[in-house]
Amino acid sequence: METSSVHQMVESVIGCKWSLTVIDLVRHGVHRPGAMEHAIDGLSAKVLNERLVKLVRFGILEKTSYPEVPPRAEYHITAFGHEFAELLDQVDQLEQRLGSGSP
Repeated sequence: METSSVHQMVESVIGCKWSLTVIDLVRHGVHRPGAMEHAIDGLSAKVLNERLVKLVRFGILEKTSYPEVPPRAEYHITAFGHEFAELLDQVDQLEQRLGSGSP
């Protein structure tokens, strides 16, 4: 992956409050879009779909579709997604340290 594309990906994900929320939900076992939508007040199906598509395109999540009626899809974090989420965890830890007054 090119450096500029990694920078763009980080900006896109961190710049959207819903992307971080979706990653966190999947990391904590919420894999189905309907459950994600119900888990977060204010998250619309349209915005959720946009975020899921983008996170799959970036390789952070993977989508599994099941040929059922009605159709069912689940999202899981990829190996790259785990690495990416570790960066997000480090940002959270830094924020907590700075918020507590100790660098």
